[in-house]
Amino acid sequence: MVTFSHADAGTAESEWEASGLAVLPELPLDAGELAAMTFIVLAAHPDDETLGAGGFLSRLHAAGAAVDVLLCTAGEASHPESRTTTPEQLAAVRLGEFGAAVSGLVPAASWRFLHLADGQLAADRHRITAAVREAIAASGRPANQVAIVAPYRADGHADHDALGSVAAEVAAEDGHGLLEYPVWYWLWASPADKAWQSWVRVPLTPDQQRAKAAAMRAHASQTQPLSRQPGDEALLSGAFLEHFSRPWETFAWHGPAGGTNSAGDAERIFDAVHGGTADPWSYTSSWYERRKRALTLAILPEAEYGAGLEIGCSIGTLSVELAARCGEFVAVDASSAALVRAAERLSGHASAQTLHLTVPQQWPGGTFDLVAVSEVGYYLAPGELAELFTRVEASTNPGGTLVLCHWRHPVAGWELDGDAVHAMARRQLRWPTKGFYREKDFVLEVLVAPEKGPAVAGDPGHGSGSPLG
Repeated sequence: MVTFSHADAGTAESEWEASGLAVLPELPLDAGELAAMTFIVLAAHPDDETLGAGGFLSRLHAAGAAVDVLLCTAGEASHPESRTTTPEQLAAVRLGEFGAAVSGLVPAASWRFLHLADGQLAADRHRITAAVREAIAASGRPANQVAIVAPYRADGHADHDALGSVAAEVAAEDGHGLLEYPVWYWLWASPADKAWQSWVRVPLTPDQQRAKAAAMRAHASQTQPLSRQPGDEALLSGAFLEHFSRPWETFAWHGPAGGTNSAGDAERIFDAVHGGTADPWSYTSSWYERRKRALTLAILPEAEYGAGLEIGCSIGTLSVELAARCGEFVAVDASSAALVRAAERLSGHASAQTLHLTVPQQWPGGTFDLVAVSEVGYYLAPGELAELFTRVEASTNPGGTLVLCHWRHPVAGWELDGDAVHAMARRQLRWPTKGFYREKDFVLEVLVAPEKGPAVAGDPGHGSGSPLG
C-alpha cells in the first residue's frame, strides 16, 4: 500500500506535463459507440467522480449514453479534526454537493447512495458487488455493451483501491468494459512509474472542461475551508487540483468480453509515448531504474558474450551497457521513436545495431549467447509470450544466458504481470536457474540454455535472417 497524505506536496503538474501523457492513444470508442452503451459509474466519495471522470461524464451526456452513478459513502470522514462540523453534518453537505455536481455533468443520469461507511469499503465488498451487478442488470444491455467507470484499483487510497478491485473483478468475470480513473495517483506517483504507460486519453472539449470546472466548484467543502478554525482546512490544495484541469482525462481501459491488449497494441501505445518525450520513464535519472540496471548487469554469469540480443530496448539505456560486454549486439523494439534514441546511444559500438520489429511475430536472424527480455513480457498476450519463448529457445546457443527482469505489480490493460512472465519462462523452457533476485517491485532472473546442439535454420520459430522493419 502506498503511504501518502493529502497535505504532501507530491508530484507537480509540470512534471506530468513533461511526460508522455499528452500523446497517449485516445479511448477507442467514438460518439456512436458511447451512445450504444450503458456506463455504471462508481465513486467511493463525493467528488471522486468529478476529479477523475467529470469531463468524460459530460462527454457521455453529449453522446446520449445511459449513465447510472453509484456513490458508496458520503465522505463524512474527510475532516476528522473539525470542531465546527460533525460527520453527520458533513455527510449532508457532501451529498448535496454530489447531487449538484452530477446533475451539472449528466443531467439525465440516475444516481444512488449506498450508505456505506467512509474508510471501510474493504469490509463491504459483497454489498458493493451486489449493487454493481444489480445496476448492470437493470440496464438491460448485453454484457459487452456495459462499461464500469471506477477508481483506479492501485490509487493508493484504501477505499479507492477496494472499490476499484471490485469493479475489476465484476468486469473480468462478466465480460464488461472497464475504465479506471486515477485520483491520488497523480499526487504520489511520478512519470517514472510504469502504470500509466498503457493508459488512454479522453480529450475534452472546452464545454466539457467548463462543465467539469463547475462540478468541482460544487464540491466546496473539499476545495475551500469549512471555517477558519483548525481542522477545517481545505482538503484539496490548488496544486493538487491542477492535475484535474488538463484538456483530457486519463484512464486504464480494459475492453469488454476479453478484449485484452496484444503486441500490436503495444507498438501503437509506445510509439505515442516515446514520441512525446525523450525519456518517458526517467531511465537516465531515476535511482530505481539505475539501480535495477546495475543489478541486471551484475547478475549476468559471464563477463563477455559473443552475440547479444535485447528484446524491447526502448531508448537504449540498458542496451549500451550490454553492448559493451558483447562482440556483436542487436537491440529490438516495436517503437520506431524509441529506436532513434537507442541508435544514438549505441553509435559508439560499431558492431551494435537496432531493428524495428514487433515480437514475437517478427524476429531477428542468427543465434545468440545472451538474450535480455526486460520489462516487456507482460505487454504480450499469453499465447504471444509462449511464442516469444519458443523463439528464444530456437535462437539461443548452447549454454547461452537468458536474463529476465520485470515489474511485479499489475499492469493496467494487460493480462500478465512480472511474476507470471517468469513462471511461464521456467515452465516452458525448463532451463536451469543460474541467478534469481526478487524484491517488492521487480523480479530478476537468469536461465541458462542446456549444453546441446544449436537450433538449425528451419526449426520452428527460427529467424529468417531478413527481419521486417
